Amino acid sequence: MTKDELVTFCRKNWISVAAGGLSLLLAGWVYYRSDAIPEQEAALAQKSAEAERLALNDKYAKDLKEQVEALETANKEIDSRIVRASQVGTNTQYFYKLESDTGVKMVDFRPLAIAPPAKGSKAIFTPVGFNVSVQGTLPQVLDFLRQLESGKRYSRVLTASLSGTPTNRKGPLTLSLTVELLGLP
Repeated sequence: MTKDELVTFCRKNWISVAAGGLSLLLAGWVYYRSDAIPEQEAALAQKSAEAERLALNDKYAKDLKEQVEALETANKEIDSRIVRASQVGTNTQYFYKLESDTGVKMVDFRPLAIAPPAKGSKAIFTPVGFNVSVQGTLPQVLDFLRQLESGKRYSRVLTASLSGTPTNRKGPLTLSLTVELLGLP
């Protein structure tokens, strides 16, 4: 085929020639850009994850102010119920107030040594322990225990022992407790 025949063929079939040339150009570009497809997919996945995270943040941030206020209120409540290990007089006074409120007689009261936190422990709170023995009638002793468990301070009874005199059934009962109050060092 000569040059003149080629020009004549292209003029007669110019749409087919243009489509074929455009197809060759697009095929070359796809081949040239094929190595960028995995990078673009990774970028798309990363941006999709970021968009989803932002959408969730927006969704959960609607009540954020009320939730922060609720947490601050709860923290104030917890702070008001925690004892300080260094304030021995205040901690002792708590048990004497329970004694006067319930009508029991405190027989023995001893603070326990504060155990140091374990190494590597991230505990903020520390238990403040006490050995307490009280005497009274059954309703008085139960009221003392009830007020201790649901009282002004967070407490945990570790051991409890209730005893009475077998010869005198109407005599006073003795309740011996090992108690921990939640506190700060």
